[in-house]
Amino acid sequence: MSDIVLVQPLGMNWEPNRKDMSRIANIMPPIGLCSLAAWVERHGHRAAIRDFYAFPEDEARFLDGLRAEKPDFVGFSVTTSSFPDAVRLARRVKAAAGVRTVFGGVHVSSLAPRLMREYPEIDLAVAGEGEQALGEILDRDGRPPFGIGGIYYRSDGTIVSSGPGIRLPDLDQLPIPDYGKLRGFPDHYKLPLFSYPHAPATIAATSRGCVFQCTYCDRSVFGRSYRYHSAEYLIDWFRFLRRRFGIRHLNLYDDNMTINRERVLGFCEALSLSGLGLSFNCASRPELLDRELLRALKTAGCWTISLGIESGDWELLRRHRSQATDLETMRERIDLIRQAGLRVKGLFMIGLPGETEASLARTRDYILSLPLDDFNLTKFTPFPGASCYPDLEQDGELREDWELANCLNALFVPRGLTAERIDAMFKEIYRGYYRRWRVLARYIPMLWKSPDSWRRFMKNLGSFLQVRRDYKGS
Repeated sequence: MSDIVLVQPLGMNWEPNRKDMSRIANIMPPIGLCSLAAWVERHGHRAAIRDFYAFPEDEARFLDGLRAEKPDFVGFSVTTSSFPDAVRLARRVKAAAGVRTVFGGVHVSSLAPRLMREYPEIDLAVAGEGEQALGEILDRDGRPPFGIGGIYYRSDGTIVSSGPGIRLPDLDQLPIPDYGKLRGFPDHYKLPLFSYPHAPATIAATSRGCVFQCTYCDRSVFGRSYRYHSAEYLIDWFRFLRRRFGIRHLNLYDDNMTINRERVLGFCEALSLSGLGLSFNCASRPELLDRELLRALKTAGCWTISLGIESGDWELLRRHRSQATDLETMRERIDLIRQAGLRVKGLFMIGLPGETEASLARTRDYILSLPLDDFNLTKFTPFPGASCYPDLEQDGELREDWELANCLNALFVPRGLTAERIDAMFKEIYRGYYRRWRVLARYIPMLWKSPDSWRRFMKNLGSFLQVRRDYKGS
């Protein structure tokens, strides 16, 4: 039996020299760590979770606990932006308690050999899905040879791989993620403001992977596979959340929930008949939606559908978006979603390779022309596992600053543009979207449709007004 403490680092989640609003507006539980903890405990080990994104002030207490409890391993799940903070913390872990470290997550999955060479703080690394590989590490107390792929380790100064990472073919083999290991769950964890009708709310995932191959997405963990839970498994999972924690709303954190139409219809029917009274959000692509599917989603409790629209420039979409949907079809699907009585959120990105002044203007105008209930805009971030990454320097200037790789900083600048221009358009689009009365008027019904969001907003009003002043004055 081995003991492991699983860690989510804090990382850098905002823009330098600006107030960090990320933890006020949105603290989602680290569901991947919850799944890992449940898996290793099912297989006879002990696991704890420390979430520094939710509780950044806990570092000293965490290190004191390691000295006292002496676990066998500390495991870090990292994104690109949180990796530097994880390395810093791993250094402190080793200095304080000499505990062996295991690194996993999307950043490690795309760069494992390089990271093992450059960062001695990493004792073992897991590339790809983590449950079986981490279980193997704990079963063998970290000693090779390993019988499961996806594990990287050192042997006589050489980085060795145990083979290609493996994926569970049947996700129903997984235990329900252990949310109970999260301090303060569910009350301390908050979904994005105005994204849910009732609290408490949390996240779940009904599938893993995506069959599409958009150039900007990092697919190094799940690859091009697509697997999903059965409706029966999901109802058991959601019933557990409802009864144990009183959860009333779920953000289904799939890359794309609606790839398999028949399974979604079956899931909707099962959830409608379950009597759980849950609402949920999901993500889709416009071409996968039709009236029948939207009716089923609405009946089952769907509240908002997020669409990854990305750009208002057709040439950019054709270049970067796998099987891109034309802009007029996207507009029609948005209308269809709203006709079904569902909210629609548009997801956009600026600064893609090939972006120009003209394409920026088209995206701005397209966003402002759509009848969206909500939207989110990011700056293209060059993730090492994205298919476009190796060729980026042919299209512009690339700055590899992992700490700032959080979709809010222009680390890649297309030829003919500047980081300052991308930042200015980013602010211009946000100001243009939220200064319209018809957009602001949609938040009035949220007083009774999402009262918890309004309470959170008013509690932190001073911070939000400061951000507004920063953007207005920039």
